[in-house]
Amino acid sequence: MRLPAALAPLRHPLFRMLWTANLVVSMGVWMQNTGAGWLMATLAPDAFTVSLVQAATILPVFLLALPAGALADIIDKRLFIIGTQSWMLAAAALLAVLTLAGLTGIWGLLALTFAIGAGAAMNNPAWGSVMAEVVPRQDLVQAIALNGVGFNLARAVGPALAGFLVLAGGPALAFALNALSYVAVIVALLSWHRRRRHSALPREHMLSAMRAGLRFTRHTPAMQAAMLRSAAFFFAAAAPWAMLPLVVKEQLHLGAGTYGILLGLMGVGGVTAGMVLPQIRARLSRGNTVFVSSVTACCGMAILAMSRHWLPAALGMLLFGIGWVTASAVTQGVAQLAAPPWVRSRALAIFQLAFNGALIAGTFFWGWLGTRLGLTPALLAAATTGLVLALAARAFSLDGEQPHTQSSTDAEPTPPEAVAPELIQVVHKARNRVLESQHYRIDPADQPSFLSVMAEVRDVRGRAGAIGWQLYEDVAHADGWLEVWTVENWTDHLREAARLSAADRAVLARALALHQGPRLPPSRYLAIPPSRLPTPPNPAASR
Repeated sequence: MRLPAALAPLRHPLFRMLWTANLVVSMGVWMQNTGAGWLMATLAPDAFTVSLVQAATILPVFLLALPAGALADIIDKRLFIIGTQSWMLAAAALLAVLTLAGLTGIWGLLALTFAIGAGAAMNNPAWGSVMAEVVPRQDLVQAIALNGVGFNLARAVGPALAGFLVLAGGPALAFALNALSYVAVIVALLSWHRRRRHSALPREHMLSAMRAGLRFTRHTPAMQAAMLRSAAFFFAAAAPWAMLPLVVKEQLHLGAGTYGILLGLMGVGGVTAGMVLPQIRARLSRGNTVFVSSVTACCGMAILAMSRHWLPAALGMLLFGIGWVTASAVTQGVAQLAAPPWVRSRALAIFQLAFNGALIAGTFFWGWLGTRLGLTPALLAAATTGLVLALAARAFSLDGEQPHTQSSTDAEPTPPEAVAPELIQVVHKARNRVLESQHYRIDPADQPSFLSVMAEVRDVRGRAGAIGWQLYEDVAHADGWLEVWTVENWTDHLREAARLSAADRAVLARALALHQGPRLPPSRYLAIPPSRLPTPPNPAASR
């Protein structure tokens, strides 16, 4: 039976298995959050202390996301995710046991909540990059949207189920079921026989891998655009998260039941967005889809701001949920498509830092503004800000073809000369920087074209690992040019070729095609450590 376009990724058995397991875990996460909030409210019934539970969940993202992304790119992702899920299973099980025994205090709850959040922060970049491995490229954005659908289904059901469990067996029961939910992912991953990529090169060092991820993001316009568009959306969209409980209580004069219903309707909006996203993407470009999503979410916020009855507030949250999931799916999809496998987890970690940073900054800012100006002015200000940011962010295109997805039949750059036999052992053991250079002879008439392509070459070198790049003009010869770039060590130099995409090679080939005369191979120079230099004589000592 042919599946609807919205469910197309589910035709892939591995994705279907992982999606189902992730849905179970998302249910567990919402039960965990609800149970932890209720338990903290019982232990210390004041707003600030209860808010520390959410802080303990989010803080690990800022501390661990980038190291986790680097580690996931260095080691086997499947084993890495199994490890993070096992960590969260152990922390959740310990929390359940201690709570059942009546031994969980304020600091114990915060510590174990932080531990579970740390596992999630470590897991998320690897999990996001795995999605690109289990579905074909044409299904990736919809696969991300389906993950959002699953998350919103869990958000609609999880808190209500957790409330029932807390009533039936206390927070310990919700914690125990959360612990069991991680078993679903572990079992699914154990049954996945992932094809491992073997490399003759040694593994990257942790700090070097993190720096390479930052350099890749810095030199990849598509990644930067995805991060900026995401931050522009989620800064303004944080307002309902900061003020919805107070809107329900002070503006609608209703109780916790209405709050749960409005959150559920946001989840319904998210599910709706996931179902109709293929039709939207067939009619709109990625950039326009995010813009329309921003307008939809801002309209939802404005309606919520003006609501004095639950019915228009429900409509506002429905629209807000549609905009939220659509914008999230498209921007994250662009980030995943822009990142090749060798750096994907690191790139997604950096993307998640931008997303979470904007969300937390917006939460604090709109919460503060709501306290100073009132709920309605603050929500209207957020909606207006969201529209302004959406218009400004359109300058950062999401619709260019991602560098590593293109193909090219252009010739590859000239390979470098082989290492001199007497230096083979030296370069393989060296950890010093390597300076590389490429000479060009360019007809003065071709200079504008050459400078234009060299601007692209600068980004190509940066994505491949260059920590410094410079173009020099020969003052003695009008046609002479020298490109110089530096990498951290010899191993990074060897990785350069593997990191070049087909489009990157095409850019380098275009630069070399403008060269006049025989092509010269690039030169490489290994930095000499100061210990190899003899100590100069001290003139004073000879007197």
